[in-house]
Amino acid sequence: MTGLRWGILATGGIAAAFASDLRTAGLDLAAVGSRSQASADAFAARFDIPRAHSSYEALVADPDVDIVYVATPHPMHHANARLALEHGKHVLVEKAFTVNREQAADLQHFAAEKGLLVMEAMWTRYLPHMVRIREIIAAGTLGEIRAVMADHTQKISDDPAHRLNAIELGGGALLDLGIYPISFIWDVLGEPETIRATARLIETGADAEVATLMTHAGGAVSTSLSSSRAAGPNTAAVIGTEARIEIDRVWYTPTSFRVVSPDGTVLEEYRSEVEGRGMQYQAFAAEDAALNGDPAGAVLALPIGESVAIMGTLDEIRRQVGVTYPEEA
Repeated sequence: MTGLRWGILATGGIAAAFASDLRTAGLDLAAVGSRSQASADAFAARFDIPRAHSSYEALVADPDVDIVYVATPHPMHHANARLALEHGKHVLVEKAFTVNREQAADLQHFAAEKGLLVMEAMWTRYLPHMVRIREIIAAGTLGEIRAVMADHTQKISDDPAHRLNAIELGGGALLDLGIYPISFIWDVLGEPETIRATARLIETGADAEVATLMTHAGGAVSTSLSSSRAAGPNTAAVIGTEARIEIDRVWYTPTSFRVVSPDGTVLEEYRSEVEGRGMQYQAFAAEDAALNGDPAGAVLALPIGESVAIMGTLDEIRRQVGVTYPEEA
């Protein structure tokens, strides 16, 4: 086998973006599953997919599917991923990985029992500019890293019924938007030693804005801001004693960055040249890990153990700001 045969579970906007990038990259998009035949058929026609299934159960039972991309709302991730694993499929689960650490750990352990890959679709970590940023940090160019700052702020919808505002769908800025800067902070500074969080909650109980201040090993600090009701700069920075990295908007998509010395000299400038949205890079990584017998994802930019730990950080942020999902009540 030279590649994996992909199945797409769900047919919403993020599923369409991923399917488009799979097609751009020439990967094998074999099947799609939806809760209705009409939706599956329309998605299959749009992306030239050979098989369209009228249920998620039929998709994961398809013998011509090797790996399933789960693109349902957050509260369904755990059940949908477990269903695919039960049928012997590798799984790439849209971020945020689950709604809490308990669910994430269950998927990690179940996948390990099955000898299958389960991976969070934090596509930003696999983008070329992020790969280069990790190389620069590893080379010591920045010196000792003292701070990381990042925001993910969008003006999306004030409608209480919108998915992002519906608490029963895992709505709120944190799981949809905040996962990006929190995961980035983890990538650069590792696990936080202390966490302080504040938020503004809306009438549905979901968080519209969330801000964090965290400390890390060696006394490094990080800040993040997420909002679903107001659009900010969507930039990020990694600040070291010898240089800093300034990542342009939109920092979590293919973009440009500069390495800047304390006196303002630009030491390196990087500009992304990526075909499509860039979600294909996580698919390449998933295929490599699955085909090379690395179900724990040790070689991945985001191993499953780290995804589970990051969910623990999100749990603590939610505890501090008072956000509870219905299944946790």
